[in-house]
Amino acid sequence: CDTDHTASRGLGFATMIPHDDALRERLHRNLAAHPLHEVPHGDERRAAVAIVVINSEEGSDAHDPVSFTSEEMSVVPGDLTGFDGSVTGVAGGAAFLLCRRAATLNRHGGQWALPGGRVDPGESAEDTALRELEEELGLTLGHDAVLGRLDDYVTRSGYVMTPVVVWAAGDIELRPDPAEVAHAYRIGLHELCRPDSPRFVSIPESDRPVVQVPLGTDLIHAPTGAVLVQFRWVGLEGRPGQRVHEFEQPVFAWK
Repeated sequence: CDTDHTASRGLGFATMIPHDDALRERLHRNLAAHPLHEVPHGDERRAAVAIVVINSEEGSDAHDPVSFTSEEMSVVPGDLTGFDGSVTGVAGGAAFLLCRRAATLNRHGGQWALPGGRVDPGESAEDTALRELEEELGLTLGHDAVLGRLDDYVTRSGYVMTPVVVWAAGDIELRPDPAEVAHAYRIGLHELCRPDSPRFVSIPESDRPVVQVPLGTDLIHAPTGAVLVQFRWVGLEGRPGQRVHEFEQPVFAWK
């Protein structure tokens, strides 16, 4: 992350990051240097998610099609001053894809998620991440787009989630599946570098800290929030060995 904060975004200040070969090489190098924390394979359920690094246009996200009432926001722990659940003004330069799940889904409907899903028999985490990208967002990428992995994260719902970092080059048009995705957002990587990010709050239900990643005027929680924090620390900042698997999810995401 660039610590010379010159362009304002949301509640923080950060410089947009160019989507170029230098960034791709930096991410690939930093991910390769990171010793993975992996959960041994057993009888647990496995899932994979994709952190897709893609280009975005500044000013293309002036409107958020999803809104929340104060009552709906009240389940979020911590101080919500200045946060209303909307994500606008965050695009520009290199970005990652973040989905608002369709409200009609049986599990975690309406919540934030990276593209991804359950690992099918015979698949690797990379296979699953690429397949789910095509199914959820209409984005077809090959294995040559994979830059590396981040640590496994065990969710409260019982999945071992493996994040896969993927590079998307060129002018990409997304085609979200409305049955799974209410809206797909391009979040500038600079948003991860805000001075107010990450945040940590305590809850009475757990001794572990709940992680919060401010994006626009919303807060992203684990597991997605934990993955994004490690992507910043390891991928962008080149800090191998930084762990996030002890970061807690909020109670509303436990089921």
